[in-house]
Amino acid sequence: MSIVIVGMLDEREPAIQLIKEQIEKRNHRAILIDVSIGTGAINPSIKADVTGAEIAKLAGSTIEEIKRLPMQYRETVTSLMAGGLTQKVIELYTKGELQGIIAIGGMTGSFLSLTAMRALPFGVPKILISSVAAMPANAGRFVEYFGQRDITVMHSVVDTVGLNHMVRTLAINGANAICGMVEGFEPSMEGNRPTIAITEFGFCEKGAFYVRNLLEKDYNVVSFHATGVSDRAAMDFTREGLFKAFIDLVPASYSEFLLGGNRSSGPDRLDIAIHSAIPYILAPCGFEMISCGPIERRDKNDHLWTTKKLSERKLFVQDPIRVQARTNIEEMKLIAEAVAKRLNRYPNKKLVKFIIPKKGFSALSIEGGALYDPDADRAFEVTLHKYLDPQIEIIEVNSDINHPDFAMAVVRALNDCSTPSHT
Repeated sequence: MSIVIVGMLDEREPAIQLIKEQIEKRNHRAILIDVSIGTGAINPSIKADVTGAEIAKLAGSTIEEIKRLPMQYRETVTSLMAGGLTQKVIELYTKGELQGIIAIGGMTGSFLSLTAMRALPFGVPKILISSVAAMPANAGRFVEYFGQRDITVMHSVVDTVGLNHMVRTLAINGANAICGMVEGFEPSMEGNRPTIAITEFGFCEKGAFYVRNLLEKDYNVVSFHATGVSDRAAMDFTREGLFKAFIDLVPASYSEFLLGGNRSSGPDRLDIAIHSAIPYILAPCGFEMISCGPIERRDKNDHLWTTKKLSERKLFVQDPIRVQARTNIEEMKLIAEAVAKRLNRYPNKKLVKFIIPKKGFSALSIEGGALYDPDADRAFEVTLHKYLDPQIEIIEVNSDINHPDFAMAVVRALNDCSTPSHT
């Protein structure tokens, strides 16, 4: 087996050397890629299999040019080296010379490595030993990597320069971890059943269970926790052709984008299957709430979801961090119009179906629920009918989303889309 090691030899040669030795001790081939950019104080004594000069050349530059760039151009340097590293990693994977990858680094090394790891397919073992990944200030920057790819992160706690007893432990653990992952790897077997995706979260988990239970005989059903981050991963996998259909019970990260909630995943969230000729079945779960915790948050710009304005709304407070605020009639109209206009862009509208559970979009908005507001839900329905292209079918179900009748409607809609006349 071949395992790629990525790191800056001029900064972390001792740890990288130990990782290499541990991998080779377990009879694997170690391919060392040096991404040094001249910031380290060490003159490396070991030879890389792929040098920084080769990586820079792949990026359309030279290592000399990159090293001459002043510190204020660090972002350009990082971008160039990340691009070259990604090309090399994909080349090795395509040739069958990469069965796993491990990297060790600080801020720059982490970003370089994560960019390349993100380009590898799901399931390929990937480990990053990083001293910065757990820093709160970096959470937003790293989430697009960790949230959308199966990258395993070892938070090193200490910096990984030198080879003190703590760094030694990290290097040995990391090397053995990647070896174990490679040795135990089993390729994903889809079998004869096609794979479909479904989004869900806690407020529709019964409904999602019923849908999965009805479908799992004929399909491999892959669930995504609709937190905003997983939504982006679902979009990536759909673009890669992994799914034969997409059941979007919780497309609410789009309304979170519109209104400024915590689960936002950007303006293109509903484009999830726009370039794929696959059935796209939606429900409105989550549109009736906005995730806006923590409850004591203050906003100097008087943002919509301040503590003061929250006091004017129906709230469901799970804990001080997780707070769901009810969207009102005007907001539901805004969401419905925006959703309709987004869905109207689909070229094959017969493959898109919107299913509305009339007795509750989620467990929170049923009668007696913390966010029950039938007038606001009705405003969403009326507005959706007004703006949605008639070619996109709206199916109304006389139940809430967590009822078996709703699940049956979802499956019928999927089967209808899968008939030859719609494909």
